Order: sequence, then C-alpha cells, then structure tokens
Amino acid sequence: MSGPNAAGIRRHQIAIGAIAIAAAILAVGFATTRSVAAGPDAAPSPQAAGYLPSISDLMIATIQPRHERLWRAEQDGNWEFAAYELGNLHGAFNRLGQAHPTEHDISFPDMIASVTEQPFKELNSAIHSKDTTAFAKAYADLTDACNSCHQALNHGVVDVRVPNRTSASDLNTNNTPRN
Repeated sequence: MSGPNAAGIRRHQIAIGAIAIAAAILAVGFATTRSVAAGPDAAPSPQAAGYLPSISDLMIATIQPRHERLWRAEQDGNWEFAAYELGNLHGAFNRLGQAHPTEHDISFPDMIASVTEQPFKELNSAIHSKDTTAFAKAYADLTDACNSCHQALNHGVVDVRVPNRTSASDLNTNNTPRN
C-alpha cells in the first residue's frame, strides 16, 4: 500500500504500539510497586531497618500501658488477665534491655533486673494466690522501683504512680502529690 491512506494506517499502528508499550511499562511498574509495598517478604527501607525506638518511646508505648493494665486487672478481680499482663510487662522490660543494652554507661538490663526482680516475684505470688493486699504492696514496690530508675537516670520528672479509678493514666502529669 502506498499513498496517504497507507501513511495514516502506519501512524495508527505506531500509535497503538506506543500505547501498548506504555501500558505494559505502567502495569509492570505498578505491579512491582504494589508487591514491594505490600509484599510480606519485602525488605524494609534502610531508614526503617535502622530505626530504634528510644527508651522513652518504648516506655510510653509498651511498659506504661502494661503497668496500668496490670493494676486495673487486679482491681477488676481478673486474675487471669493480671497474670497475662505481668508476663507481658516482664517481657517488655526484657526487650527494652535488649534494645538498649546500656544507658549512661550502665548495663540497662542489669539495672532493670535489679529493681524489678523482687516486685515481679511478689506480684506473681499475689496473683496466683489472688491476694489483693499482697498485690497492692508488690504493685506499689514495682511502681517505686520504676521511679528509682527514673531518678537514677536523671529522669525524675517522670513520676509513675499507682493509678486510681478516675485517672486515665498512671503518669503523674499534673504534679499532684503521691497518695
């Protein structure tokens, strides 16, 4: 074929080919992006892989809520949940120490263990025997242990307390005196 009609057909075929190639490139790019973003085996970005939450982040996100839920479980007489939260609180402290092996040139795992070991044992015993009086003492001892670490690490402004039924948090954010 020759002439103006042949040239128009040829341009039409080239345009269709270009559109098909562009669509294929977009489809491959879209599929690759989706598989990387959503794929379970996708490697995290270098920034995400190198991110280590601070001690404060881990305390606020994991330790403090479990400390509070442990108390609320006992207050509700839910000893099974109290045991569950005690185990999770202990594990959270262990992970914190693994993530931050030293703080101010002090072995952080050793510091944590030195102040929490006895209260954890006493809490475990109180939970298993469903002894509210022993629980209250052990919980207060654990809370005091937390505050002793805060003092030792020059973070005394972080004052944890035994929650009360009306508070939304166990952190003393309004500087009210201890009970």
